[in-house]
This record gives sequence, C-alpha cells and structure tokens, in this order.
Amino acid sequence: MGLEACIQEKPILPNSLHTNIRCMRKYKKGTGLLGSRENTVEFNIAQVAALMGDSSRALMLNALLGGKALTATELATYADISAQTASTHLNKLVEGQLIQVRKQGRHKYFQLKSYQVAEVIEGMLNLNAQLTSAHSNEHEIKTGPNDKDLKHSRICYDHLAGEIAVQLYQALLKKGWLLEDNLQLSLTESGRLAFASFGFNLAECESKKRPMCKPCLDWSERRSHLAGMLGKWILEDALAHQWASRDLDSRAIRFSRSGLKKLSLRYGLTLS
Repeated sequence: MGLEACIQEKPILPNSLHTNIRCMRKYKKGTGLLGSRENTVEFNIAQVAALMGDSSRALMLNALLGGKALTATELATYADISAQTASTHLNKLVEGQLIQVRKQGRHKYFQLKSYQVAEVIEGMLNLNAQLTSAHSNEHEIKTGPNDKDLKHSRICYDHLAGEIAVQLYQALLKKGWLLEDNLQLSLTESGRLAFASFGFNLAECESKKRPMCKPCLDWSERRSHLAGMLGKWILEDALAHQWASRDLDSRAIRFSRSGLKKLSLRYGLTLS
C-alpha cells in the first residue's frame, strides 16, 4: 500500500489525540505547510506526507537534495516523466513550500526551500533503510547507496556526508573542537579559535537562526556527520581550496589525493 493510500485511511484513535488532530486540520490552501498565521503554528503531517509520498515527487526531491538548483526539464528527466506531469508536481511542491523557484533570465530553476526540508528527506531515507533492513537477513543488511563514490563522500544538501564526513566528525570530537552531549553538539573554545584561524566567520554565523553545528545521522554510515553552518563552511572551504569537486551528474563529492591529504592534516582524520 502506498503512502498516499495509507494517509487516507481513518484509524480509530484514542480520545486524547482528537484535540491534536482537530488542531492539525487548521491548515488551509495558500498558508503553506511550514508557515504560520496570526502567531498560530499550522503543521499538518498528512499534507507533508502526501506531497512527499508520490513516487515522482519523491524522486524530484531526492534530486534536489544535492543542493543544486535544477530546471523542470532536468527534474522531469530524473523522474522519468513528461514535462507536463513534472510541471504539475512542481507546482504542488512550490505551493506546499517544500521547494522554491529561482528565475534567471528566461529560465526557472527549482531548489529545496530550506535546510529543514533537506533534513526531513534525509531522515526519511534513513527510516526507509531501517524498515527495509528489519525484514532482511542480518548478514545481508546494506545501508545507503550502492554507488561506492556516493558512500565514500557526497553532499547532503549543503554539507558533507558519507565515510569521509563521518570520519571528520569523529576527528573533530577527538581533537576537542566539538563537544557532544546527549546528541547536542557545541563548538568548544579551542574549536572556535581553530576554525577562526582557518577563516570561519563566527560572528556572522552566530547572527543567523540556523544552528552553528549539529549532528546529522548519515544515511549510509548510520553514524553522525556534521551539519549546520559549520558543516556547510567546511564543504565550501574544501571546494574553494580545490581539495574536492562536485560530480556533475550525482551527489558525489570527489576528493583529489592531495586534497584528501590536506583535509586530513587540517582536521586530524585517520584514513585507511
């Protein structure tokens, strides 16, 4: 049974949940799924699930998880659907505030609305993998993508993911630059000094609403990698120094041999 079919069913719920369900039904067309009206937060998980539950829209969202802004034609090709069908799906995703449109000249590009949307998609990938592995033989459990390049290093919206990213996270903890406490992550004083010396603008990042640093469960490794403003900066810095490059046709991040060595020397990675 598909996700859309599942959310249309009306299971019998405990009385204690009816008040919450009534509150969730306050969503109205045009107000957005992630927005608010008159200081009242309006969140309807069924609407979000319906938008993401369609297989074509799910493929489009997965394509946008790489952080790139893509055209309707590119997304239609990725989802293997017609341009007209793609246009209908994209309009729904825009209206639902899961993606946004950027215009440049005569062209329109689509990208995820925010990093929070990316986190939900990555979380659903993790959940799907967990549910799939629960029905598999424990000796046959595989996590993440089959592509070895994606497993090695890829982009997760705007920060590194994969084997390299997980090792980077562990190295930063070991150096004492990050402190993890009950899944809460903070940048230590020594970490602040170190990253400031690398060119990270602490004051600018602290003025933004997005967290400075936070753990993100890696889809393939099932351990944390670094997200947040700091995670974004580390990737941008590696690309700026040409230690790595983005793959044109996938989410893979390809480190050169010398680039990986420089990354390791700076952050203390121990690579096999």
